[in-house]
Amino acid sequence: MALLGATALGVLYWMIAPTLPSVATLREVQLQVPLRVETRDGRLIANFGEMRRIPVRIDDIPDCVKHAFLAAEDARFYEHPGIDWRGIFRAAWMLGRGHEGRVPGGSTITQQVARNFFLSSEYKLKRKAAEILLALRIERNLSKDEILELYLNKIFLGHRSYGIAAAADFYYGKRLADLTLPECAMLAALPKFPSTGNPITRPERALVRRNYVLDRMLEVGYINASQHAAAMAEPERARPHESPAEVDAPYLAEMVRQDALERLGERALTDGYVVVTSIDGDLQQAANAAVREGILDYDQRHGYRGPEAQLDLAGSDPALRWRLDPLAGRYNIAGLHPALVVEVGDDSATLEMRDGRTVSLDLEGVRWAREYRSVNARGPEPRRMGDVLAPGDVVRVVFDNENRRWRLSQMPAVQSALASIDSRDGAIRSLVGGFSFALNKFNRATQSARPPGSSFKPFVYSAAFERGFNPGSLVNDAPVALPDPSQPDGWWRPGNDDGRFMGPMRLRDAMVRSRNLVSVRLLEAIGAMAGRDYILKFGFSAESMPPNLSLALGTSAVAPLHMARGYATFINGGKLVDTWYIDRILDRDGQVVFQVEPLTAREDCGNAMTPSRPAPQAIDPRNAYIMVSLLQDVVNRGTGSGAKVLGRTDLGGKTGTTNDFRDVWFSGFGGDLVTTVWVGFDDFTSLGPGEFASRTALPIWIQFMRTALEGVPEREWTMPDGLVRVAMNPLTGALAENGEPGAIAELVRREDIDKIRHGQGILGGTSAEEEAAYDIF
Repeated sequence: MALLGATALGVLYWMIAPTLPSVATLREVQLQVPLRVETRDGRLIANFGEMRRIPVRIDDIPDCVKHAFLAAEDARFYEHPGIDWRGIFRAAWMLGRGHEGRVPGGSTITQQVARNFFLSSEYKLKRKAAEILLALRIERNLSKDEILELYLNKIFLGHRSYGIAAAADFYYGKRLADLTLPECAMLAALPKFPSTGNPITRPERALVRRNYVLDRMLEVGYINASQHAAAMAEPERARPHESPAEVDAPYLAEMVRQDALERLGERALTDGYVVVTSIDGDLQQAANAAVREGILDYDQRHGYRGPEAQLDLAGSDPALRWRLDPLAGRYNIAGLHPALVVEVGDDSATLEMRDGRTVSLDLEGVRWAREYRSVNARGPEPRRMGDVLAPGDVVRVVFDNENRRWRLSQMPAVQSALASIDSRDGAIRSLVGGFSFALNKFNRATQSARPPGSSFKPFVYSAAFERGFNPGSLVNDAPVALPDPSQPDGWWRPGNDDGRFMGPMRLRDAMVRSRNLVSVRLLEAIGAMAGRDYILKFGFSAESMPPNLSLALGTSAVAPLHMARGYATFINGGKLVDTWYIDRILDRDGQVVFQVEPLTAREDCGNAMTPSRPAPQAIDPRNAYIMVSLLQDVVNRGTGSGAKVLGRTDLGGKTGTTNDFRDVWFSGFGGDLVTTVWVGFDDFTSLGPGEFASRTALPIWIQFMRTALEGVPEREWTMPDGLVRVAMNPLTGALAENGEPGAIAELVRREDIDKIRHGQGILGGTSAEEEAAYDIF
């Protein structure tokens, strides 16, 4: 009988051994580690991957953790040769009793390593034999500590947590060194039933298993009776601890994820790569706050749309759990907490939160909540709480930190986006694609295509200055009718926002006052196709630029990030930079596998860590300097004057409001930073009368730039060669005589002076064709 058994084992070994993998690979094993996305200063933005894992070395694992797992899984680990004969004989006996080929039990930690790294988890005799043979080989090639380290880093412990460090972080929000004895025991209790017996899914079952591990630790001698008693008395405090993002930039993080997959393939999410982005953590947080506050301000200006849901509380069970059912699936989003109204008085209301807290609202906290009737109309101001709330309402509340009280709020329907870049090299410093990524993953900062309105005019003016116009040139702000077969009567009649006409005016003043008809006449003068071709130098796609005069009014379709890139060309001396957001990618060993080499406009913007290349010259630096001057005037005395509250002299920018107030924009600069803000509805509905960019988009820009420019020295631009200041007559656009009263200093290219002096300038070219082109009065 013994001979037959030995023969059978020999045959089994002969059949299985040649098919087994080499255990030497365990020395180079690469455990799956998620993709980590960081800010430029190393703060966590996001982790991407199916598994949570934080690899740790055996020397960094506390004895308490080791002892708990050894007591629960393999108390004789440091004594046996890799297999436990007693367990094997028990499993064989069960097989002999007719367990349908299933062979549970008898697995040492070494066998579990063999199974986890090389085999399936099916309970079959052949797999069990392979597991035993592999375990014996592993013991011959690795030390006990190496085996235990592999085991503790590989093992699944529930809720996507692989390895003890990830589990400690998820269940307790702790490092391994900070775990208590009962917490160590709970982690060691998880391998048997990680999905159905963990302290979050099944807390009662998990507690029983934890106490079993404590009993085993006492039995084996790892703890004494007093430690055991104290640990058994400890309540279980596990709860989900998602790795908190230190910087909230989900739209940018998703851009990084997609880019990493394109560069590295599927292994991008499993091989422990670290992506260091161009994002500035402080600026990103400031952008989030500015966008959210601006959206909520607009939303509340237009009234309260009512509760998200309504529950009939009459005669209901007052048990808190039952009452909170309407809050299921509703979470804190951007500081807006879901709450259930349970009691309403004349001057106050009582609400229950998801976590069981009770909070109060006073009448001042709902004062803004006039009934929304349409984008143009609201109901009267509430005089008592019942005008706004009723028991059973499911609403949103926000905590007012300044006044230390709760206020009624609501999920906004309007959206906004913000993109801010360093004009010197195109690095994206902050990016917000909407109010909440959790609600809507559409990235309006990069994926939207909306008309920029008057914020596009600087590109039209720049094109005109390239063709001989100057800021002192006169253009008539008067009605114009142009042939257009698409119109009902065959004519296109653009107008100004205010419906008025101001007659001939200097281009500088026309920009400051954002006169539409001046822009149309200007583009007509230089030619729509010529203007379009020039504007493409700012990096816009040809498909987004209409080849007609409507381009002068910003009817193109662009994204906020593209607008910021275009404006960067003005303030960096006319250079076209590419926007970028990945600085470098590191592998799990810290080696650089990708390093950006951005196009840079100035030598002082690079550093030793980021190599660079010179950016191409897109437009004349003199043209860029003139445009900076005009855009600064828009802030000093025009539609962007609200920005003067920042108290800086280096600010410039342009507002943009489209027809029927569907889109509002502000693109502007301060220091080396260019920031574009857009506000609108995704379905292109109107924001409502009076919602100009200066009221809706500019305040977001101001709030963001206040933080972004704090402590940043004011920038000064050096006037380039070939550009001169001359005295001009503001009424004629001609050069002024010495001492002429009312003359105004203006910037002019040196080669244009003679043309202006001889009466040519913008009105008289060198040919009849040019004469006709410039005849725009």
